[in-house]
Amino acid sequence: MSERKQINFTIVPEETGRDSRTYANFCAVSHTPFDCTLTFCEVYPLTEAEIRAAEQATEHVVAAPVRARIVIPLQTLPALVAALQEQMRAIPGGPPAAGPVH
Repeated sequence: MSERKQINFTIVPEETGRDSRTYANFCAVSHTPFDCTLTFCEVYPLTEAEIRAAEQATEHVVAAPVRARIVIPLQTLPALVAALQEQMRAIPGGPPAAGPVH
Protein backbone atom coordinates (compact mmCIF):
# COMPACT_ATOMS: atom_id res chain seq x y z
CA MET A 1 0.00 0.00 0.00
CA SER A 2 1.38 3.42 -0.90
CA GLU A 3 1.64 6.18 1.66
CA ARG A 4 -0.59 9.21 1.08
CA LYS A 5 1.15 12.53 0.60
CA GLN A 6 -0.41 15.59 2.28
CA ILE A 7 -1.08 18.43 -0.12
CA ASN A 8 -1.64 21.95 1.22
CA PHE A 9 -3.69 24.44 -0.78
CA THR A 10 -5.50 27.75 -0.37
CA ILE A 11 -9.13 28.27 -1.35
CA VAL A 12 -10.00 31.72 -2.71
CA PRO A 13 -13.35 33.10 -3.90
CA GLU A 14 -13.69 33.08 -7.67
CA GLU A 15 -14.89 36.46 -8.89
CA THR A 16 -17.39 36.11 -11.72
CA GLY A 17 -17.13 39.69 -12.94
CA ARG A 18 -20.72 40.53 -12.03
CA ASP A 19 -21.84 42.19 -8.83
CA SER A 20 -22.92 39.33 -6.58
CA ARG A 21 -23.23 41.21 -3.29
CA THR A 22 -26.41 40.90 -1.25
CA TYR A 23 -27.18 43.41 1.50
CA ALA A 24 -28.45 42.17 4.87
CA ASN A 25 -28.59 44.02 8.18
CA PHE A 26 -29.89 41.16 10.36
CA CYS A 27 -28.76 37.56 10.83
CA ALA A 28 -30.69 34.82 12.62
CA VAL A 29 -28.64 31.79 13.66
CA SER A 30 -29.94 28.28 14.33
CA HIS A 31 -28.42 24.81 14.40
CA THR A 32 -29.07 21.10 14.32
CA PRO A 33 -26.72 18.42 15.66
CA PHE A 34 -25.09 18.43 12.19
CA ASP A 35 -25.04 21.98 10.83
CA CYS A 36 -25.47 25.68 11.52
CA THR A 37 -27.86 27.88 9.52
CA LEU A 38 -27.25 31.60 9.06
CA THR A 39 -30.37 33.37 7.75
CA PHE A 40 -29.55 36.86 6.47
CA CYS A 41 -32.44 39.33 6.25
CA GLU A 42 -32.98 42.97 5.34
CA VAL A 43 -34.89 44.88 7.99
CA TYR A 44 -36.58 48.04 6.76
CA PRO A 45 -37.37 51.04 9.00
CA LEU A 46 -40.77 50.71 10.67
CA THR A 47 -43.65 52.77 9.36
CA GLU A 48 -45.56 55.11 11.66
CA ALA A 49 -48.46 52.62 11.68
CA GLU A 50 -46.13 49.76 12.69
CA ILE A 51 -44.65 51.87 15.49
CA ARG A 52 -48.14 52.71 16.82
CA ALA A 53 -49.16 49.03 16.64
CA ALA A 54 -45.99 47.99 18.48
CA GLU A 55 -46.68 50.52 21.24
CA GLN A 56 -50.10 48.94 21.81
CA ALA A 57 -48.98 45.32 21.73
CA THR A 58 -47.10 43.38 24.38
CA GLU A 59 -45.06 41.71 21.63
CA HIS A 60 -44.54 42.94 18.08
CA VAL A 61 -43.13 40.85 15.25
CA VAL A 62 -41.39 42.47 12.29
CA ALA A 63 -41.24 40.36 9.13
CA ALA A 64 -37.88 40.79 7.40
CA PRO A 65 -37.31 39.51 3.85
CA VAL A 66 -34.75 36.70 3.69
CA ARG A 67 -31.87 37.66 1.39
CA ALA A 68 -29.75 34.51 1.83
CA ARG A 69 -29.71 31.33 3.89
CA ILE A 70 -26.34 29.69 4.37
CA VAL A 71 -25.99 26.23 5.92
CA ILE A 72 -22.54 25.13 7.06
CA PRO A 73 -21.33 21.95 8.76
CA LEU A 74 -20.65 22.35 12.49
CA GLN A 75 -16.99 21.46 11.87
CA THR A 76 -16.70 24.75 9.89
CA LEU A 77 -18.11 26.89 12.70
CA PRO A 78 -14.90 27.40 14.75
CA ALA A 79 -13.02 28.65 11.67
CA LEU A 80 -15.90 31.02 10.82
CA VAL A 81 -15.98 32.41 14.37
CA ALA A 82 -12.19 32.91 14.33
CA ALA A 83 -12.34 34.68 10.95
CA LEU A 84 -15.13 36.98 12.14
CA GLN A 85 -13.21 37.80 15.33
CA GLU A 86 -10.14 38.64 13.25
CA GLN A 87 -12.22 40.96 11.08
CA MET A 88 -13.64 42.68 14.18
CA ARG A 89 -10.11 43.28 15.50
CA ALA A 90 -9.15 44.88 12.17
CA ILE A 91 -11.88 47.54 12.37
CA PRO A 92 -10.28 50.93 13.20
CA GLY A 93 -11.60 52.39 16.46
CA GLY A 94 -13.01 49.10 17.60
CA PRO A 95 -16.10 47.20 16.56
CA PRO A 96 -19.53 48.86 16.40
CA ALA A 97 -22.03 48.07 19.13
CA ALA A 98 -23.63 44.69 18.62
CA GLY A 99 -27.38 44.28 18.37
CA PRO A 100 -29.41 41.52 19.97
CA VAL A 101 -28.41 37.96 19.13
CA HIS A 102 -31.16 35.63 17.94
